[in-house]
Amino acid sequence: MPDRDRPLNARGRRSAAAMRQAMRDLGLAPDMVLVSTARRTMETLEALEPWDDTPLIEPMDSLYLASPMQLMAALHGVAETVRSVLLIAHNPGLHDLALGLIGSSGGVNERAFAEGFPTAALAEFVVAGSWWDLREGGGRLIRFLTPRMLEGAGSS
Repeated sequence: MPDRDRPLNARGRRSAAAMRQAMRDLGLAPDMVLVSTARRTMETLEALEPWDDTPLIEPMDSLYLASPMQLMAALHGVAETVRSVLLIAHNPGLHDLALGLIGSSGGVNERAFAEGFPTAALAEFVVAGSWWDLREGGGRLIRFLTPRMLEGAGSS
């Protein structure tokens, strides 16, 4: 089956469900979701729903296996009135974008973050200014969670 049509596996579904709960516990709800049209990213989005306040959802073919520059271009297209965006895409582009946003500024869990960006990981950034002004080093990482971190927190 073509990679674009590959479904989310059982581990990915469990990871997305764990991240859904963590996002709810932390009060994280996006105003907008930019999501790759690949089957597994759409299934990840479905696993995160329903939202208390339904975000604007924009499926984008251009996010499939996108480079960091393509992902940044998608963020540059977000309206200034949108306060928070959830970007559901693919590695290595997503991880490389996040590393670029950090730049040399560092942030919470930067070392763990630099080691990888597993399926259903969540990197939360604060960005200054408008979306179209976002550049490398323009984000401050304030939270990085992986499904494995959540498993460890639940077992203590």
